[in-house]
Formats: sequence, structure tokens, C-alpha cells
Amino acid sequence: MNSQLTQRVFETNSSWSQLALRIPVGVIFMAHGAQKLFGWFGGHGLEGTGQFMASIGLSPGYMMALLAGSAEFFGGLALVIGLLVRPAAVLTAFTMVVAIFSVHFANGLFMSNNGYEFGLALLAASVSLAISGAGRASVDEVLAKRIGTSTRVGTHAASHA
Repeated sequence: MNSQLTQRVFETNSSWSQLALRIPVGVIFMAHGAQKLFGWFGGHGLEGTGQFMASIGLSPGYMMALLAGSAEFFGGLALVIGLLVRPAAVLTAFTMVVAIFSVHFANGLFMSNNGYEFGLALLAASVSLAISGAGRASVDEVLAKRIGTSTRVGTHAASHA
């Protein structure tokens, strides 16, 4: 793997603020993914979710349910533990864009009408984490130190000499 790319993936802001965002957002994504993949928490599992996705034009439905559920569950897990947060956040952001425009947008903003406000909030959180990285108390921070990537302060790398 290209060392510059590796450094960029693991480089992170040295703030605690990302932890406050990563944990709840990651848990929410994991729970929604578990609904799709395993039928947990009142979900419909792959079969039911796949039928729904096919009914709204996301075909093949079973494969789309597997992809969306995996992106949410495993992307959420990555956010919680702080591993590969930037790629996981990009993946969850993409998943939210698809959900917003394929399911919720036509219903308007508000959740009470099955609108896109919740998806938009998760999209914003995912984009924020894709930009900032995992922050403190993350596997990415540990890996960044191991491979010699300095943690970021603000928007400029601390490695300028």
C-alpha cells in the first residue's frame, strides 16, 4: 500500500470531539445494519429488507440489502472502535445519500413523515468524521503513531518542519 495513502487514512485530529461523535453514530449505524442483516431490533433481515429494496427499484434487492446492511453494521463497528474511520465514514455517508434520495427525500424533511432529517444528520456526522479522522482513543491514532504519521492539529499536519 502506498505509504502516503496509508498515512492519510490513519492521520487524525488529536481532539476528543471525534470520540463524542464516533460512538453514538457508530452504535446507530450498527443497530440499523443489524436490522437489515440479522433481523434484530425489529428489523426484517436480509430477505425482508431485500424485498423492500427491490420494491423501490434497488435491484437486486437481496444484494442491495446485504451491501447496505454490511456498510451500516461494519462501518458503524469501525466508527465505534476507531479503525479505518475515514473509509468507514465515506462508506456510511454514501449509504445515507442513497437512503435519503431513494426512500426519504420525497417525504420532506421531517421524520414524522418518514422524511430525511435523521439520514441527513447521520450524513453530516459521517462527512465530519471523514474529514477529521478518528480522533483520540481510537485504533487509528495508535496505528498512526506506529507508522510514523503525526496526529493532526486543526487542519494542518503537525509534521511541517
